[in-house]
Amino acid sequence: METNSNNNPEEYELQQLASKKVVKLKSFYKHTFLYLIALTLYLLKEYTELPLHFIPINFLNDVVIIIWSAVYVGSAIDMFVSFRIFGHEWEERKLRSLLEKKNKTQKWE
Repeated sequence: METNSNNNPEEYELQQLASKKVVKLKSFYKHTFLYLIALTLYLLKEYTELPLHFIPINFLNDVVIIIWSAVYVGSAIDMFVSFRIFGHEWEERKLRSLLEKKNKTQKWE
């Protein structure tokens, strides 16, 4: 039998924030995996004599890799630097202030 330990709205909100972080981290790891595969294929295509001239790999050129690298670095900065700046304590403070503001503006009849 399961017990519901989410009676506190703050705990529920923190759990929601944590689940969003996990989803974002999972997406970043998938992006990393695809980026590394594409980068490996690009390097093999450009610097080896392997016959890698079929449709998807033909579109891996310098411009695509440069743009993809910039997007990847931006998402890495967003992922890890924002966690350091806006850490767990900041999230708890912000959540408490939002909940307090919501409770103050709530009108009881």
